[in-house]
Amino acid sequence: MYFLLKFAPLFLAVSVCHGWLFGDFVGKQKELDEISLWPLPQKFQSSAVAFKLSPARFQIVYAKESSAGPSCSLLENAFRRYFEYMFGDLKKHEKSRKKASDSDLVELKVWITAADPECDGYPSLQTDESYELTVDAPSAVLKAANVWGALRGLETFSQLVYEDDYGVNNINKTDISDFPRFAHRGILLDSSRHFLPLKVILANLEAMAMNKFNVFHWHIVDDPSFPYISRTFPELSQKGAYHPFTHVYTPSDVKMVIEFARMRGIRVIPEFDTPGHTQSWGNGIKDLLTPCYSGSTPSGTFGPVNPILNSSYEFMAQFFKEISTVFPDAYIHLGGDEVDFSCWKSNPDVRKFMEQQGFGTDYSKLESFYIQRLLDIVAATKKGYMVWQEVFDNGVKLKDDTVVEVWMGNKMEEELQNVTGAGFTTILSAPWYLDYISYGQDWQRYYKVEPLSFPAESRHKDPCVERTAAVPR
Repeated sequence: MYFLLKFAPLFLAVSVCHGWLFGDFVGKQKELDEISLWPLPQKFQSSAVAFKLSPARFQIVYAKESSAGPSCSLLENAFRRYFEYMFGDLKKHEKSRKKASDSDLVELKVWITAADPECDGYPSLQTDESYELTVDAPSAVLKAANVWGALRGLETFSQLVYEDDYGVNNINKTDISDFPRFAHRGILLDSSRHFLPLKVILANLEAMAMNKFNVFHWHIVDDPSFPYISRTFPELSQKGAYHPFTHVYTPSDVKMVIEFARMRGIRVIPEFDTPGHTQSWGNGIKDLLTPCYSGSTPSGTFGPVNPILNSSYEFMAQFFKEISTVFPDAYIHLGGDEVDFSCWKSNPDVRKFMEQQGFGTDYSKLESFYIQRLLDIVAATKKGYMVWQEVFDNGVKLKDDTVVEVWMGNKMEEELQNVTGAGFTTILSAPWYLDYISYGQDWQRYYKVEPLSFPAESRHKDPCVERTAAVPR
């Protein structure tokens, strides 16, 4: 059951990320069954003409015109990886080359056309993932502007390879032109409520690449635990993790995740949610959280981050300065959702601050006060930020390039209309939470979601999509 829950989002509603154009198929039903591309490319034409593919004779090479060559470690890594996906152990085939069977298709030529193939770069929201693939004997050609499109094309090529009834590898004559429908196709994993070993995260990244997802939204900390080891504030994990040695992510772990993802064209966007969802933070940082009161005396419990202390913002400035250097992506997810105001309301110092600021009894204004200062702190690190929809709903002043994530299921279309109409890029994750489990075939509801179901004339920007493998926020 754990396996199904962990990997379910990788196989649900993937078609919303690509087009719905079905290719022209010619040939017997058997050939159609063997050609199983996922997700379906934008344009796909295949014929019944099949070419034998011998692993001992076939190779992936660079086209002569390609701007990328053997020095491109990202592609070299991908060539080896996809060869093994298709044929198994590479060394075994190297030893058997002299005994090789015939091969109609002898090579896949990879042609990178841009002057800068981006071999040493990181994928971004602006990344061009388009590619063209032509499969014909004796050579197939994969053409892409950069390495990211080439990765998607290699995945498609690997899916075209199949075994016939005699155990011989085959690939059909095919022409494909493809690009993703959405620039952000994400999976959220929560490693705070349920600690995920490093090997599980890497396995998810591998599965994401196979399904052409390109964003790992790492909800790395939350109320239950703080597994991220901070170089600046090591006490956060020492006192906030489930276990300070066995249930943490070291700097080398984080670096490995980021590089493993980069090699597969996947961005890693960390989420450090405040001012709510921060109980684990308070274990390591004194006075960070708001003391709750019972009547006129402290209750011994704590609420969200204390928004009235300068020390809270000084801590956030140091902490996010570190985060901005550890994670190379242009964005950090800052959360901002589900802030429980009851503790703030009970605290006499907070109530006094509310009066001084002229907030009255509207604690959403206090939340906005905190969020605005946090956004300014992160902006100073030259990072962009993502926030949950409550930040937008509460009227916080946002930069034009802020990304707003819509996660609430009620009035989803109305929220998308409001956020995109205001000119903000939007991520939609509301329909795909795995806790939406009921009787019957749940996958149908996931699959049938259409992110652009709200009126086109009311939006300035289309939303991106993200699946959420987490418990309710």
